[in-house]
Amino acid sequence: MPRRGLPVRRARGGRALNAKSERDAAYFTLLRAREEREGLLRYGEYLQAELARLEGFATQTRVLAEPLPRGLRRPVDASAKPLLEAVGRRRALLLDEQRRMGDRVANAERFVDECEAEVDALRR
Repeated sequence: MPRRGLPVRRARGGRALNAKSERDAAYFTLLRAREEREGLLRYGEYLQAELARLEGFATQTRVLAEPLPRGLRRPVDASAKPLLEAVGRRRALLLDEQRRMGDRVANAERFVDECEAEVDALRR
């Protein structure tokens, strides 16, 4: 039975890929790249929402304890201090992640653009 398409490059194991297989591979790579980009965008939204939630929680924890008399406030402060320190550590980690998101999203965008260009070129 004759083969369809022209071999255009070699796959792993030395097998030749025909043009349709190469288009399919490029298309599925594009789909995965878009999915990863969308995942990064959702992750960025999560980071923003989580930072706002933590800030609100820390503020509310401090504000609610302020009107308490000093004698009753000591046990509250004793438990609130390590809690707020833990919130601060988590917030620092989230801020660090958020700072890196710009580069990560830009890289994902470039990869999607490259994949789209490859798919378009293979369709011609």
